[in-house]
Amino acid sequence: MVSRARLKSILTGLALYAMAAAIVGYFGVNAYTGKYGLNARQELDQEIIALTSELAQLKRERAKSEQRVSLLRTSRIDPDMLDERARYQLDYVNPHDLVRMIPAK
Repeated sequence: MVSRARLKSILTGLALYAMAAAIVGYFGVNAYTGKYGLNARQELDQEIIALTSELAQLKRERAKSEQRVSLLRTSRIDPDMLDERARYQLDYVNPHDLVRMIPAK
């Protein structure tokens, strides 16, 4: 009987250590590969870099567009810009312009 009790206490201790190791392993794996783990953090950092560069490009495009729009405002209209937009919309060409035809592919 004494040996069974000792064997039971040893197996109980091993079972508790095994369960504790399994729980620590589970949380360790999730800390690395989980939704908020190290791999996810690296992917989020890469996405932040990509979106930041896209934001900078869109800001440049917006500034360029705002500058072109400001040239067409009635308070200070640029004659060259007005001439360009009128020709583009009406498909007119000045007789002194050089027109280059590009063949369609």
